[in-house]
Amino acid sequence: MKMKYSTPKFKFWIIILSAMLVTSCDSFLEVDLPQSQLSNVSVYENYETATTALTSIYGNLRDQGMFSEGAGIGLTGALANYTDEMVAYDESSSKIYINFYNNTLLPSNTYISGFWNSAYSQIYAANAVFEGAAASTFLTADQKKQLQGEALFIRGMLHFYLSNLFGDIPYVTQTDYKVNRLMARTEIKVVYDLVAADLKNAIAMLPVNYISANKVRPNQLTAKALLSKVYLYQGSWSEAENTASSIIGQSGVYSFEDELNNLFLIGSKETIWQLRSATSDRNTWEGELFILSAGPPLYTALNSVLVNSFANTDLRRSKWMKSVSSGNSTWYYPFKYKEMLFTTVSKEYLVLFRLTEQYMIRAEARAQLDNLQGAKDDLNKIRKRATLDNTVANTKAELLDAILQERRWEFFAELGHRFFDLKRAGKLDVNLSGIKPGWNTTDRLFPIPEKELNTNPNLRPQNPGY
Repeated sequence: MKMKYSTPKFKFWIIILSAMLVTSCDSFLEVDLPQSQLSNVSVYENYETATTALTSIYGNLRDQGMFSEGAGIGLTGALANYTDEMVAYDESSSKIYINFYNNTLLPSNTYISGFWNSAYSQIYAANAVFEGAAASTFLTADQKKQLQGEALFIRGMLHFYLSNLFGDIPYVTQTDYKVNRLMARTEIKVVYDLVAADLKNAIAMLPVNYISANKVRPNQLTAKALLSKVYLYQGSWSEAENTASSIIGQSGVYSFEDELNNLFLIGSKETIWQLRSATSDRNTWEGELFILSAGPPLYTALNSVLVNSFANTDLRRSKWMKSVSSGNSTWYYPFKYKEMLFTTVSKEYLVLFRLTEQYMIRAEARAQLDNLQGAKDDLNKIRKRATLDNTVANTKAELLDAILQERRWEFFAELGHRFFDLKRAGKLDVNLSGIKPGWNTTDRLFPIPEKELNTNPNLRPQNPGY
């Protein structure tokens, strides 16, 4: 009689062993594990399989989450079209960007549901790793701290972005489905406090140094980079300045990249954290979708309003933008990522945090604290790299406006910076209503997905305007 091995534990080890045969040369093992396996006690019986459970989340962040265009649409494409950075052409049958560009989102929108569901699925996975590592009797104390620190970082980061898209949201910190499925929404100010608490705990657990090549696994400084951003959004200016300074001061780890073409390469000196490509011959979905070989664009291209806002001498215009023409028409596209999806070897990973943002955070915090010269110094460092003259802003108000404008030029078509910056500055309406006929004040928030409201009445009421 043949023996049948059908236990969950056996199936889990088949998944792991099969994956090891094809990915053992990678710096860490990345397998897309079912949620049922993430909570399996056997996963946390040794560090290798526990690490696999954790790093599977990074693969999902890259391919199935809000941070990448790989799932059809990510924050970069969605929010660039939602604001004044890009224009949707959507000559393809999928029409992925058109509702964002026209500001005609509905609670039934597939991509809105995708942002919500993928993020909460990844939060569940992070909580499963945190709980599994905590309960393990096989892992060492240092191994537990590493896994739990990364899990807290992921959890805090996802809640931070969810709250900036949807406003008040549930803050999920456990894997109990019966509790999670009926959770009420938490006020966004409290969400920020909870995110900050998760990040502080992550910093206490994570190592000082990176434990993997190319900064693809978070360390203390990665968590600090997000924490400085949280402080900025909270209006905690001193904390934002001090935290950003603690990162900028790590000259042995990061340094200001003078060559713009190097900023998004795998080995960039500025990168604080990036998501590794799935295989050694892949780059980013951003390059694949945004680079145009001919016109008209199949999906989207840069808005002329943005293109024309750059000075002709600004190197970001010549190095981070390219164009294609057909007849009398010319279209510009983002060229921060310069490679299509497949090359002989990977050249670019998806960069989520980079050093320039810390200079921008510190400049804004210093301006708010009336340290105008310090703010100018940080701002001018970034302008100098772009071959622009020093800022002429003199007053606090002028300097804050100059920083907001510089952020527009520095972070265009990059993970939704423009939307988040205009929103927290209270300038969405004044900047978008004149150039986007479909814009309404209530568009500052996305709708809560319709299916989620029907499943969990505690999420009601729906966000205004939907």
